[in-house]
Amino acid sequence: MKNESKIGIIGGGNLYLDSLSSRKLTKCQTSYGEAFYYLINDCPVILRHGVPKNKPPHRINYQANIMAFRELGVKSIFSFNSVGSCRRLIRPGTFLIPDDYIGFETATFYNQECRYVTPEISSKLRNVLIDVLKKLGYRFKNKGTYFQTRGPRFETKAEIRMIKKFADVVGMTMAHEATLARELGLEYASLCSIDNYANGALKIPLTQDLVEKYEKQIKEKTEKILKMILSRSFF
Repeated sequence: MKNESKIGIIGGGNLYLDSLSSRKLTKCQTSYGEAFYYLINDCPVILRHGVPKNKPPHRINYQANIMAFRELGVKSIFSFNSVGSCRRLIRPGTFLIPDDYIGFETATFYNQECRYVTPEISSKLRNVLIDVLKKLGYRFKNKGTYFQTRGPRFETKAEIRMIKKFADVVGMTMAHEATLARELGLEYASLCSIDNYANGALKIPLTQDLVEKYEKQIKEKTEKILKMILSRSFF
């Protein structure tokens, strides 16, 4: 792959794969702090919750992670995000590729200057994800809106009743990364894995154990998707 198309991967719980744990972890020092990554096929892979997995969503250094990608020569970022479904027809164990998002309190690099960007998810990278999932035969929704809340707590039932009027899935990380990538001129798209129904979407109580149960079930699919992206066969 030509350098101008160099890709990077960032992910959450579903990306903590055995195939990564045996690889060397490398540090990238940025002006916003340290970011750690694995290198696979010349592509940096960042686990946003840290190694070991000990950073909840509100403590992740989003600026350091996204800046590290730019300093490593990455132009296109593929993100893996675990989400809760606000809609009964979007079921756990499936995927959604968002084409837009809502995030009222997102991270920024513009703390010392007055600059503005128009948020956008890369249609080019979204199409790559669509092609990958079609080839693998996985069930997915090819568009939808992601709503970002502030973790680490789950949303209340009343919050989900409001959110579902405007969005399809809810999570705690993607809007930060998408906005920061846009500020640096990097392309960004997300593959959302549906790991649970949002609180109140069903009568079944939402618990961390339930989320982790579905997360484990979807890891095998995640690994196949990751390998196909890293093969660069769609570029």
